[in-house]
Formats: sequence, C-alpha cells, structure tokens
Amino acid sequence: MRIIGVGPEVWISSAALIEDGKVVAGAAEERFNRQKTSRKFPHAAIQECLKEAHCTFEDIDHVAVAWNPAVHMQSYNYRFSDASRWRGEYLVSIPNNVLQLVADKKVEHITQEFVHSNGKTSIVFVTHHLAHAANAFYLSPYEEAAILTVDGRGEEKTALFATGKGNKITELQTLGFPHSLGLVYSAFTDFLGFKAHVDEWKVMALASYATHDNPEYVKLKQILKLDKNGLFEFDLSYFNYHMPDQTVFYSQKFIELFGAPRKTDEELTKRHYQIAAALQKITEEVLVHMLSWLHEKTGQTNLAVGGGVFMNSVFNGKIRDLTPFKNIFISSCPDDSGVSVGAAAYLHHDILKLPRMQSPEHNYWGPEFSDTEIQQTIEKYKLKGEHVQNIEAHAARLLHEGNIIGWFQGKMEFGQRALGNRSILADPRRAEMKDLVNRIIKYREGFRPFAPSVLEERVADYFECEPTDRVPFMERVYQIRKERRAEIPAVVHVDGSGRLQTVSKKTNPRYHQLITEFEKLSGVPVILNTSFNLKGEAIVCTPTDAIRTFMSSGLDALVLGNYVITKG
Repeated sequence: MRIIGVGPEVWISSAALIEDGKVVAGAAEERFNRQKTSRKFPHAAIQECLKEAHCTFEDIDHVAVAWNPAVHMQSYNYRFSDASRWRGEYLVSIPNNVLQLVADKKVEHITQEFVHSNGKTSIVFVTHHLAHAANAFYLSPYEEAAILTVDGRGEEKTALFATGKGNKITELQTLGFPHSLGLVYSAFTDFLGFKAHVDEWKVMALASYATHDNPEYVKLKQILKLDKNGLFEFDLSYFNYHMPDQTVFYSQKFIELFGAPRKTDEELTKRHYQIAAALQKITEEVLVHMLSWLHEKTGQTNLAVGGGVFMNSVFNGKIRDLTPFKNIFISSCPDDSGVSVGAAAYLHHDILKLPRMQSPEHNYWGPEFSDTEIQQTIEKYKLKGEHVQNIEAHAARLLHEGNIIGWFQGKMEFGQRALGNRSILADPRRAEMKDLVNRIIKYREGFRPFAPSVLEERVADYFECEPTDRVPFMERVYQIRKERRAEIPAVVHVDGSGRLQTVSKKTNPRYHQLITEFEKLSGVPVILNTSFNLKGEAIVCTPTDAIRTFMSSGLDALVLGNYVITKG
C-alpha cells in the first residue's frame, strides 16, 4: 500500500510517501527549486519520493491532499457550478452541485478516483487541520492522546481540539476564521518590519531582549478576550489580515495603539523588544488557556500538538510546566511543511482504517548521495577534495581549531530545521562564533541565536531538564544550567536559554560520533548547529548546493560525506 501525501499551495509545499504504514521519503519543494518557502506544486518532491520507493506513479494507490475543497462547497457557488468554461472544471463544478443534495453540508473529506492502464489511483482531499492533527498524533509514540492544532488558517478553521486513540482522531471543537492566533502573530511580525509567514521566529528571539516592566503587554491584553470553553477572540478592528484588499496585516487603529510600524532596515529599539515580548507572553497565555480546557475535557496526560504556531519552540519548552500534561510530542514538521505527511497518515488510519503505523524515530527522509556521487560533483567543479577515513575525528579537529564547517551527510532532514545532516557547525566555547556565523556566513540579524546540539545521554548535564528528556527535532527551548553557560557562550541566548537538539547514536550515529570526538578534544559534548543555507535561501539539498553555499560564504571547510574541501 503506497500513499503519497501532498501539501500544495500552503505556506511551504511538500510531498511525502507512506509505504505499508512507514514513512519512506519526504521533502519540501523549496529544497529542489531553491525558492525558500516555495508554495509551488511539489513535482520534484514527488519524483524524489517515487525514486526512493523504487516505483512509478502508476504504483501509487492513493494521493492524499492536505486541503479539502468540499469545505468551500458548503454553499452554492455559481462561479464554479454554472456552465463550465472548459470540461476540466467538472472536477469542481460537479461535486459542488451534487454536494448541495446532502442534508449535512459538512464533508470531512472528498475523493476522486482515476482509472489508468495500471489500475486506479484515488485522490483524497483531507481537511487541513485534520492533516495537522494526524501529523501530530500518528507520528507520536502514543496510543492515546489529546490533540491541539493551531495555525494561521486552514480552509475555514484556525484551531482544532481533538482526541486520538488507536487509528481514530475525534474532533471535540474548532475555532473558526477570522479569529487566529497564528495570523495575529504574523500581524506583529509584519508590524515589526519582518516578513509575515516567514520571520515569526525572529520575533520570538527578539522577545528575550525586553525588560520585565512592559506597558505594551497591558495594551495587547486589552484587545484579547478568553472564554470559558478554551476559545478566544482578538478585537479584529486592530487587524487587516482577514481583509483581502489590504496590503498589511494591521490596521490604523493598531498603529494608534502601538505606535509607528518599524521599517525593514530600521534600528531595533526598546519599544520593538517590548512589543515582541508582549506578543510572546500573550501567545503563551492563549495556548495555556486552550490546553487547560483540553486537559479538563479529556483527562489525558499525553499531548500531541501541531500547526505552525507550535513552531514556537520557546513555548514548547514550557508546556509541561505550564499545563497539566506530562508527556508532550511535537513532530519535526508541525507547520505546513508537514501536512503532506499528515494527510497521508490520516488517509492510512482514519479513512482506510489500516493498522497503526509505527512511530518514526527520526525525520531523515530526504535525498542521500554516495561518496562516488560526491566525488563526481567535486571533480565537475574542478575542486580538490581530500578523502578522509575517520571523517568524524577530522571534522572535530577542524571545529576545535576554530574553523566553521559545512556538514553534509546522509539523508536530508524533513522539516525546517537542520539536525546534523545539512548543518553548519562551529565551536560553542568561542563566544565570538555567534557573531561570526551571523555576519560572514548566514548574513542575518545579530540578535538571532544558534542551537546547541548535545549528546542525548548528557542533556541534563547542560540543560535544566530531566536526564530522560529528549528533544530530537530542535523543537523546544530549555534553560541552560547557569554553571555551564560560560563553557558554551556561543549558543546561550540573552535570557540564558538554548533551542537544543539531543543527538542519538541510534538515529544519527555519524553526527553523534562527531560530537563525541569533539568532546574528547574539548571536554564539551555540545556543538553549535545551524541550518546549511544563507539568508533568504533554502537549506542545501545536493552536493552542488553545498559547494555553491560554501564558495559564496565565509565557511572555512566543507565536509561532504567522507570528503573535505578547504579554501586556499
């Protein structure tokens, strides 16, 4: 049984393939067309999935799409239902007319089946938030859990409260557009001079620079209303995101409350820090409100969350302390990049009712390149690459000597974070590394922190957490122990925190060995990790991408498989 999941025309398009209940391949389209956060149909990503599964499209049983057009057909739409301009529109106009005959207009999913010479393939359109929920629950290790998804918007919903048990997700309640926590966060992102739907994590990082006495929080609190059922409302007169004829997400009334918007290149001031901090605090309060209701309703101790709002790693690290939930799962791709996996998982479990898929232990589902392919690429560009047998020890020495390296290994990660296979690495003991990597390699704002990758068995030695805590997808921020901060200053944020990644010997033995070798030299089982890309570009996918990035940045060395390329 082969199912391809597709997330087209969402905030970042992707494709994934589930074969007999196992995720065997997946990638975002941006990695292939090199257009960061590309929303184009994921043709290249689908081809990569087929290649990995050693099959053709005729071998695919189902295609699951993470958007349900039936939601938009709940009321008669003459634009699609009168005489068609061309017969291809039957795929829309016929269902639109026929669905008007159904008494209950709520359609959970819609299926279209195509017969071809090799059999038949069905295309199943899954509601967007159910795709998020399936990504959260079916990738988790839980047999039973409470589920919350929160994002900008799906077809008409912005949040979903649900439960998951076995191979069934049951909806409890939803929150409808235009009330949207994700779009409120994007409005502030826009207001602070960053790009909405792309730069929200910049605002999250900026929030740490604010002082505790914050008048902007008082202002924002005044336009928020929480109800007793776990839902919320913002005063929409302060926002424009729900108005298609407006070019910015905030209104004139918003400006009157918070002051003039920041221009893109304008210097950041205390006011900007305070506004970012107010937004982060309100976001956390709203999410705690939603999760408290969900826990009261379900009595569950297990929680699976999804949707773009749960890319907020600062809040993710606080869920266990701020809510009654004890066990929390967040996948590597809770945002729209993961709805392709979610749609396929929902089809597998809830629609086809197949046995529960095994929870994946990692997200290394992208392309992989052999040493032979790497050597051919190096020769193609007339570069000199040294083949090194013990590449982990060699790379550790480079880091220990103060070099910043590009690290390209194995299968590419799925999701927006580099987890040791498409990474830029540096020595966290050197305080200057944060500014160096930001200035001469990433070409990005100096206030943004870098992630510490730590051996999972040593996590509690450096972070305020339990020894058994695991953060495999860099999805949570924890406080770094005060007595350890001076050891790894390059990965300590201004508030003493770090968005960590725990590295497992089982799931990424080469990266684990690299950090182990670095610890032998330095005494520190931590290295600085950031995504292998330049500002405004997608993370590298191929050896060619890696070489291009290496040659156009201040990287000192490039490690491709067992090959090392240096400059000079």
